[in-house]
Amino acid sequence: MDIQKLLPLLRHAAVAASVETYLVGGCVRDGLLGRPLADIDLAVAGDAASFAMGVAQGLGGTFVPIGRRFGTARVVAPQPDGPPLTIDVSSLRGALPDDLALRDFTIDALAVPLGTFDGEWDRSTVIDPLDGRRDLNAGTVRMVSPRAFDDDPLRLLRAVRLSGELGFEVEPATRSAIASRAEKLNTIAPERVREELVRIVDGDGAGGRLIDLEGLGLLFVVFPELAAGRGVAQPKEHYWDVLEHQFETVAATEALTADSPSLGAAREYLRFPAAHRPSHDAVRGYFNGRLGGLSRSAVLKFAALLHDVGKPATRSVQPGGRTRFFGHPELGAQMAEAALTRLRFSVREVRAVSAMVLHHLRPTQMSSDQLPAPRAIQRFFRDLDEVAIDTLVLSLADHAAARGPALDADDWVAHVAMTDFVLEQRFAQEAPAGPRRIVTGDDLIESLGVRPGPVVGALLREIDEARAEGAVETREQALALAERMLAGLNAA
Repeated sequence: MDIQKLLPLLRHAAVAASVETYLVGGCVRDGLLGRPLADIDLAVAGDAASFAMGVAQGLGGTFVPIGRRFGTARVVAPQPDGPPLTIDVSSLRGALPDDLALRDFTIDALAVPLGTFDGEWDRSTVIDPLDGRRDLNAGTVRMVSPRAFDDDPLRLLRAVRLSGELGFEVEPATRSAIASRAEKLNTIAPERVREELVRIVDGDGAGGRLIDLEGLGLLFVVFPELAAGRGVAQPKEHYWDVLEHQFETVAATEALTADSPSLGAAREYLRFPAAHRPSHDAVRGYFNGRLGGLSRSAVLKFAALLHDVGKPATRSVQPGGRTRFFGHPELGAQMAEAALTRLRFSVREVRAVSAMVLHHLRPTQMSSDQLPAPRAIQRFFRDLDEVAIDTLVLSLADHAAARGPALDADDWVAHVAMTDFVLEQRFAQEAPAGPRRIVTGDDLIESLGVRPGPVVGALLREIDEARAEGAVETREQALALAERMLAGLNAA
């Protein structure tokens, strides 16, 4: 977004409303850092609603009153070459320094007078009563005061999100204030918690941010289901305990899906998987797409975080001393569904994550020493539907995070080759089979006397699978297979 083009319109609205106007908060911070501006934040010494209505009219946008009690409003305006522009306007709470002192972090307690701003941040007049520029230069997230978290406990999460997005560190006193107030997150509407959490998980370095949330006592407030995984030992093939493994699986999904994953020294082991990942065209750019209201990469990361949440409750030690987790995918799917529903994720997003958790072991169970058969591949894609590819990648991430630094290169290459084979077989099946079946439901009803209902659908699926395997090629063979299946059902 080019703020230069907006300045004349914003100044005109300020003059028309007869109010002093300041650029504030995140847009000043990002402008000074040279980051692209996603939104504009303005503070006015007067009626925010009147000012915002003038801006909306000038931009041909929509005026949205979002907080009459606190004097805030929003303008949403279409842009021809990008997502809608959002301009948030608030009325100053007292004098400008007093207003800035009520904000969350020093790097957001910055203001630039609109009247003197020419669009060049490096020569702008910055009002900075709390030394926010010092913290910008130092890469520090520092609270304005502990009261900031009491006024809005969502800022507890926002501190971690900002540190991740900017590559900053949360300074020690701020960390202490966050940790001592972690339980206050329970007072926040689940929808607001979800939105902040999504931004944490969707950003680069999500594995590290989740570990930070756990260290600050925030993660288990949001996801109490994860707490039981701390210290739960796993079989010798695993490098980490259950909770740590789930963090590492999130990091591994980024290594496998990001265009240019940033891997720190702590995750050097992921460089090999990142360099040797599935190459099939179906995966290229796939995770930049959307599923529900989220990016596919974010949905996958939530599945990675929760994929083993059922392990602690299902842990057992066999007579030979081997640790097992019988039934953990089934229990985990139920727990993931409950957790995400509680946080007000959409039904589609909840179902997607739950399906991945339920079936995360299935890709490696489709075959043992040999490559999966066409029928197994078709069943996998039929059952997993819109998250089949996602589950294949989750399986790989699970593998990398299980072995960690002890990852065997040959085993990894074989797993990737199996994944590429499954994808190749799946998308090769679609072309020859085409959209038309060799028999229809009407054919089965007419030729075999089958009653309309679920049995017809089941017969058609079996015929499709047999056709994909090459066992059925003609209409007569398909009807003969259906007849044999019916005979078996009747005998049962």
